[in-house]
Amino acid sequence: MMNSEDQTISAPILDMLTVANEYCYFLENVEQKKKEQVLMFMQRILPLLYLKGSLLPSIEPEYPEADERFVAEEKWEVLFTNLRGIFGKDDEFMIIDPQYINDTEPLKASISENLADIYQDMKDFLLLYQRNTHAARENAVHDCEKLFASHWGFRIGNILGRIHFMLHDEPDEFPSF
Repeated sequence: MMNSEDQTISAPILDMLTVANEYCYFLENVEQKKKEQVLMFMQRILPLLYLKGSLLPSIEPEYPEADERFVAEEKWEVLFTNLRGIFGKDDEFMIIDPQYINDTEPLKASISENLADIYQDMKDFLLLYQRNTHAARENAVHDCEKLFASHWGFRIGNILGRIHFMLHDEPDEFPSF
């Protein structure tokens, strides 16, 4: 029987599961999509992922040994390759990444790599949560919340501006007011 005080089944977590599932489902079928479809979907889902990730509660798992990762490197590589094929020459762009030692020099980034990394974290979250034990749910939420802070939340920030620019092809000059 579920305890009504069970934080692992709270609304913010269920919302996160819903958005993560939509993200993963879309990417698992991405080879059938055109670049503009992918960009438009990402423009809409990534801010939702970020918002839902920022609302996750901090849960310390009682049994950290129940933690698991599921997405193998081969699955990541297939997704990355499919995305790279869709984005082509538009895949790479420059960012300033404060996580690196020199936070003033631009680094080359990849939309495909960032989306595949986010996919891996979301799919692992979904699959562990679906184990449907309290320990698995605690670990899934804990990992998702920690990885939001250190990994995928930052990646969303890296690529959202690039996606916006690709969709709207902003001119170099701003209109004068």
